[in-house]
Amino acid sequence: MSRSFDFRELDFLTVGTLGPKGQREFFLQARSEGQLVSLKVEKQQVAALAEYLDRVLRELPDGEIGDLPSDLDLREPVVTEWTVASLAIAYAQELDRLVVVAESFVDDEDDEPFQARFFLERADVVGLVNRARSVVAAGRPPCQYCGQPLEARNGDWCPCRN
Repeated sequence: MSRSFDFRELDFLTVGTLGPKGQREFFLQARSEGQLVSLKVEKQQVAALAEYLDRVLRELPDGEIGDLPSDLDLREPVVTEWTVASLAIAYAQELDRLVVVAESFVDDEDDEPFQARFFLERADVVGLVNRARSVVAAGRPPCQYCGQPLEARNGDWCPCRN
């Protein structure tokens, strides 16, 4: 059964993929107090999250970064709780933590979306940004002309070359 989550003390927050290039599924995954949660996201959401978190972190007042997380691989089992419709970022000033807020899709406009809130220390943010950029870049290379991902099964040929 799907539900909402409020992870104030994270063991980790990461992004990762399952599946071959061109068919990868992207996940936002967190663990707190022994509870593992995997949310399905889109590649574009992962890329945008990394860029926005990086920009927000640079705009915060100076603060200690600390040690970066060392292991941000997805943990098994990866079981999707729900698919993320939107992501937002907030800053909890009293805690000096960035908060990633994910909301689910809803089937009925009268229903409330499920929500997951992840409170991140600065080192966790830097680790997540680095991991997200690496995961996004590990996909299919872009066409040098149009920027769309190349299909390996087509010999990295792109229709725009016609």
